[in-house]
Amino acid sequence: MNSWTHGYVHEVDYTHGFYRELTPAVMALAALRRGKRVDLPDEGATYCELGCGHGFSVNLLAAANPHMDFHANDFLPAHVAGARRLARDASLPNAHFYEHGFADFAAAPGLPASFDIIALHGVYSWVSEESRRHVIDFIAARLKPGGLVYVSYNALPGLAAVLPLRRLLVDHAGRGAGPMLGRIEEALGFATSAQEADAIYFRHSPDAGARLKQMKTMSANYLAHEYFNLDWEPFYFEDVASALEAAKLSFVGSANLIEQADELALTDAQRALLAGETDPLRREGLRDFMVNEQFRKDLFVKGPMDHTFRSGVGVWLNTRFALVTARAHVPAMIKGRRRNLELDPQVHGAILDALQAGPVTVRQMLGVPAVAALNFDQITNALGLLVGAGQVQPCLPEAGEAERAERCRAFNLAVCTRSEETEDFQFLASPVTGGGVVLNRFEQLFLVALREGHETPAQWATFVWQVLAPQGHKLVKDGRMLETAEENLAELLSGAELFARERLPLCRTLGLTL
Repeated sequence: MNSWTHGYVHEVDYTHGFYRELTPAVMALAALRRGKRVDLPDEGATYCELGCGHGFSVNLLAAANPHMDFHANDFLPAHVAGARRLARDASLPNAHFYEHGFADFAAAPGLPASFDIIALHGVYSWVSEESRRHVIDFIAARLKPGGLVYVSYNALPGLAAVLPLRRLLVDHAGRGAGPMLGRIEEALGFATSAQEADAIYFRHSPDAGARLKQMKTMSANYLAHEYFNLDWEPFYFEDVASALEAAKLSFVGSANLIEQADELALTDAQRALLAGETDPLRREGLRDFMVNEQFRKDLFVKGPMDHTFRSGVGVWLNTRFALVTARAHVPAMIKGRRRNLELDPQVHGAILDALQAGPVTVRQMLGVPAVAALNFDQITNALGLLVGAGQVQPCLPEAGEAERAERCRAFNLAVCTRSEETEDFQFLASPVTGGGVVLNRFEQLFLVALREGHETPAQWATFVWQVLAPQGHKLVKDGRMLETAEENLAELLSGAELFARERLPLCRTLGLTL
């Protein structure tokens, strides 16, 4: 392995994912739910992602938030080259990428003196202790007072049983030869052989067996970076909070709003036990034992400021929200760790109905009699749960949406054009939410067909088949590959009609058309 990688997997591309907790509007709402004030400037806010991978999230956010300046680093040249290419193709002057490691990133030419937001997704668990010290030093030197830090990481105690499995896999892959993807497959097979030979570890660690089974269904590219780096460490929450305290950071809460809902994650006895813990950090660490936490998505602030009741209400009233799932397809139940919550038609239903016509502020929702009949806690709790469940998203203000729409259109066209060749990119940028919305390859190609003047679902299906057929790409239905052109066209037509009926109206509402 080349010394410059320091044990980080470099010969296998990482995935092109988007993680909605990286969205500034989502971070602001998570802080608001915890009563914390976030004062991002209307213009000129600065955002930094450390260890950005392919930079897809940064490019998407730059398109959806042209009023902000985005900077990101990754030490793998191929990642930076690809990120810059997408930024160029999408005409994003506010997306900047640097081929730097954490040790020298602060000295990169052109880097702003300070940032309003610094984010790390998963990276904290995948780098060495020395690199983590550089990360904390960077945050301490470059985060503005009042600035936010988002950090997600593998967590204990939930991953304790997986540590030996990961060691078994990495040791076997390290002894192999040839490409990394082949060695990963061999390592999974070897671990399966050990399990089938009745290794007592698997008998006493059912979580490890379940994790091994899950790994076999996952992308080898993802597994390479998630499990096969030299450095891979899960952390107790209190240890991460203690390390970040050196950068003057205070814990706000989970950026995943479902994780803020104790009523869905804890029993009454557990909630009573936690209520007796007055130290918020110790309470959070104890909560991880209650839920056997495996992965955390934490939000910290440098210099916390509490909302007064009036100031908090004011922010809620002026925040816009939008459906990101068609109203008819919002599930009737929100799934929690320990229990599920059936949506109350008079509470959740009233809010979903108020959002059906398009994005509205809470103040505007209160003009709907069914919503006005609710108390304020009911409204904010319901919105928090619906956002956490992924059915609703907080939005940017209506002002500036026209400029955002132009930027998003250029980015989305660059992404959808790539969908003619690859399935890697599964999100488009919304000028309404300031974040990403899931659209699969076929849905993106339907949008391209519509842009090129094809007006009917039948024409969209034909257009997509003309893209897929020369590539030898055939659809699968009910577990069977469709062999004939007629079968593939029929399946594509079915998908196009569904898209026209259910997804296209939502795309238009969220500004996703090309």
